[in-house]
Amino acid sequence: MEHLPLFINIKHRPCLVVGGGAVAARKVRLLLARGGRVTVVAPELDAGLQARQAELCWLEQCFAEHHLDGQFLVVAATDNTEVNARVYQLANRRGILVNKADDSKRSAVIFPSIVERFPLQIAFSTGGGAPWLARLLRARLDALLPGHWGELSRVAGKLRRRVQQAFGSSDERRRFWARVQDDVALTTLLQQRDHAGAEAWLRQAMSKPVAGEVILVGAGPGDPDLLTIKALNELQKADVVLFDQLVSDEVLALIRPEAERVAVGKKAGHHSVPQEQINQLLVEHALAGKRVVRLKGGDPFMFGRGAEELQSLKAAGIRYQVVPGITAAAGATAYAGIPLTHRDHAQSAVFITGHCKQDGEEPDWASLAKGRQTLVIYMGLMRSAHIRRQLLHHGLDGNTPVAIIERGTTRQQRVVRGRLQELAQLAEQVASPALMVIGEVATLADSLAWFPPHADTAGTDTMERCG
Repeated sequence: MEHLPLFINIKHRPCLVVGGGAVAARKVRLLLARGGRVTVVAPELDAGLQARQAELCWLEQCFAEHHLDGQFLVVAATDNTEVNARVYQLANRRGILVNKADDSKRSAVIFPSIVERFPLQIAFSTGGGAPWLARLLRARLDALLPGHWGELSRVAGKLRRRVQQAFGSSDERRRFWARVQDDVALTTLLQQRDHAGAEAWLRQAMSKPVAGEVILVGAGPGDPDLLTIKALNELQKADVVLFDQLVSDEVLALIRPEAERVAVGKKAGHHSVPQEQINQLLVEHALAGKRVVRLKGGDPFMFGRGAEELQSLKAAGIRYQVVPGITAAAGATAYAGIPLTHRDHAQSAVFITGHCKQDGEEPDWASLAKGRQTLVIYMGLMRSAHIRRQLLHHGLDGNTPVAIIERGTTRQQRVVRGRLQELAQLAEQVASPALMVIGEVATLADSLAWFPPHADTAGTDTMERCG
């Protein structure tokens, strides 16, 4: 790429814009917002520029070479390619920074897409090759970037030296800002632009030790686009991340590169790290003053033993937060085209786990075998024969439709469908992680399936029907 990204101070510097139309108006707006002394050369101005005449110098003329005299930056933004080329050639010959609005490849300077939270700015460019992609990225970043971060950067700049004195290492400073940046009290002060109040609040926060904290985060069912904005924010602030086997590689790739990663590998039937040891690791890292993310597949409170982990943190006096995630029952079924409820088929949905406690305590099978409801079973593959037997014994029709969704919401998603009486045979065709759906709604996958794998996977259909 030919262009080197730089931030250039143009405050009080002379900037020339050749052209008076909409493109020129956009460039003028950017230059004026950053304090440039703007001169516009054009026989006429569009309405937008006319409204800003008091802020700029308008030369109601056609471009001539002498207009370049003394200029720091020049923008060629007319609708005449020959004029733009001449402006570029003359300015380039003089060694003046020049932007040719209709040809980024022949510009010494290009204007990037910008997301602004003054004084915070994020600038990016595709080198003129895909401006639509730059616009899309700008829209995404604009939605992600908290509105108060501009005010936060102002206040942080004023307190930078004080923070350096209060915290001896860069890690301590980072943890301090990670702890306070989204605090409700500070955010309120910043949104009100109460800089004095925000500074006082931060000075008081600096006097307190930066204690460790654990954030219990739901990673969702697999598709990284289903991760919540808050979850992404926490992954970027973490010192340590303890993650389960069900968390996708795409989600793990979003963790702050410098963060320590600890695989605790919990999966039905394979507990490589005992729960007691996981609890202890959370406590130890937090007591060491670290910001710890406990990353769990789906939602941490949906059959994830998240509450047990919080109880251990509570007993140790450690601060914690919970970031919910999209659970597999909602994500995988939606991607398979199976609604959890439907007016004609199911008025309720029941979520259970097929992985029972060691004491063998069983669910209320009589209640689960009732009709006109959707039964969603997590971690049920290993007990599929038992589940089928109990539901049939308690009166559920053997012809009740069922679906098993393997690796839901990922590109490897596969849906196997059949009848309750075939549940054990269907389970043998599927690998973990998988979700069982039992009920009439499973038949709607025939007409509502939309996720690409069901249509474009080579070799075999991902929506298989048995029986």
